[in-house]
Parts: sequence; C-alpha cells; structure tokens
Amino acid sequence: METFANARELSKRAAFEGDYVLGHSQREIRRLTIQGTLLRPITERLMRQVNIGPGMRVLDLGCGAGDVSMLAAELVGPTGSVVGIDRSAAVLDVASQRARLAGLKQIRFEQAAVQNYSSDESFDVVIGRYILHHQSDPVDFLRSAARLVRPGGGIAFHEIRVVQTADSLPYVPLWQLAGNLIETACRSGLPHYDVSNRLIECFFEAGLPQPHLFCETLIGGGIDSPLYAWMAESLRSFLPQLAKIGFALGEPGVLEAFEDNLRAAVVEARSQIVAPAQVCCWTRM
Repeated sequence: METFANARELSKRAAFEGDYVLGHSQREIRRLTIQGTLLRPITERLMRQVNIGPGMRVLDLGCGAGDVSMLAAELVGPTGSVVGIDRSAAVLDVASQRARLAGLKQIRFEQAAVQNYSSDESFDVVIGRYILHHQSDPVDFLRSAARLVRPGGGIAFHEIRVVQTADSLPYVPLWQLAGNLIETACRSGLPHYDVSNRLIECFFEAGLPQPHLFCETLIGGGIDSPLYAWMAESLRSFLPQLAKIGFALGEPGVLEAFEDNLRAAVVEARSQIVAPAQVCCWTRM
C-alpha cells in the first residue's frame, strides 16, 4: 500500500509544494463565498463536535475569504478570539472587509503559512477546511498545526471526497460531465486529492490520536438549488488546470451560460443531484 511517506516524495517531484491550484482571482473569491454558504451547516456541526464555544481561542488555517473564521467567531462570541491565516494578501483583504461588515471584532487575519506561523499563546482549537489536499506534505502540515494547540485542545478538518464523483437520478449528462471534469482536474492538480479517504493514516503518521470521523453529502434539485452555481464556478476555476493537462474547453466565455444550462437540464429531468461527499474529522491533543 502506498504510504504518505511515498506520496510526499512523489508530490515533491511533481513540484506542487502546496500551491493553491485555483488561484485567488475575484471570480475564485466569489466561488469561495458560494461554497462557504453551502458548507456552513456541515462545518458548524464539526465545530460543535470539537466543542468550540464562548470565550475560546481558535486558529483557522488557510482561511481564504473568511467563512470558517466568521463562523468560529460567532461561536466563540465577543469574549473569544479567532485568528485566520492565509498566504494570499488579496483574499485576506476580502476576509477582513467581510468580518468588519459583519461586526465581528474578535477576528484577526494574518498573512502566513502554518509551517512558519507562531503565536505567543496556544489555541483551544485549530481548524481547517479544504486545506489538507492542497499540501505537498499533509503529515508535516498536521504536525505544524498540532504544535499550535494547547494540551487538551482540539484539531479539526473538513475535506471534500474528490474520488466520489457527482451523481444524478434521473441521469443528467451535463451534471455528470461537470462532476467528472472537476474530479479529473483535482486528481491531476491537487498533491493529495485523496486525503479525505486517508485521514486515519495521515493522523497516525503525524503522531496524533486517531480522529473521530463523520461524512455528509450535499443533495439538491429544483430551480433554486445553489449547487448549480457551485458546480459551474468550480468548473470555471479549474479550467486552467484542465488546459494544463491538454483538455481545453474552447473560448474563455464558454461557461458563461453553464449554470443556467445545468439548472435547466436538472429541472427538466426532475432529477435529484448529488455533490461530492464532505468528510470531517477531529481529535484532542
């Protein structure tokens, strides 16, 4: 069986080095906010599992546009504090503005990578969403995250199960195609696209206690489902990666009507659509 030690060497040779394959364009930031709304209930359940509550100190790894940080801030309340870190200054500007507009003064955002981030005070909980699969070395990333947690504190991650493609019944070819293209892009562009299926192995190799796990799946349909926008924007964000492996979808505007076309196809078929599963895990130090 391939181990994470083997995979780390492969990923280094592939020169991924933890790069965020989707970039941080304004369009990608919009996709992240759509995604944040969809994933909020699942991430909130994870936060409650790891007992994030009033007065606690939380670190959000790879905070992006700030959705997870803002959710954590609501749970810790004005007596708690949240620090969100990310390597992109552009996305941190967006996160800071959103937090200000929401009146969440207990959040602070800093430009940093977890491997070189330090704090004078440890955290009650360190959390990350959709972060492990971007790392060239998830085990080392976990070790770096764990050193920031106080004794007895928690560490938690919410990841997507990329190896499970989108589904539909009755069958909608366009929905399936979008799901297959995104899966192909993830398999070719993410250093550890399958990390959500290997969390126990990853935690073990990092020397951490075995994590508690749960999985939820987003299901929708009808005219108002937000899954169409999420799928269309995700596919758009992955176009450069698909082109990189030799699969170009034509002119830049080819996806302009894709969200509407998805909606029309699903509604016409009266289909129930399924998005990739969401895998959550947490443990105490």
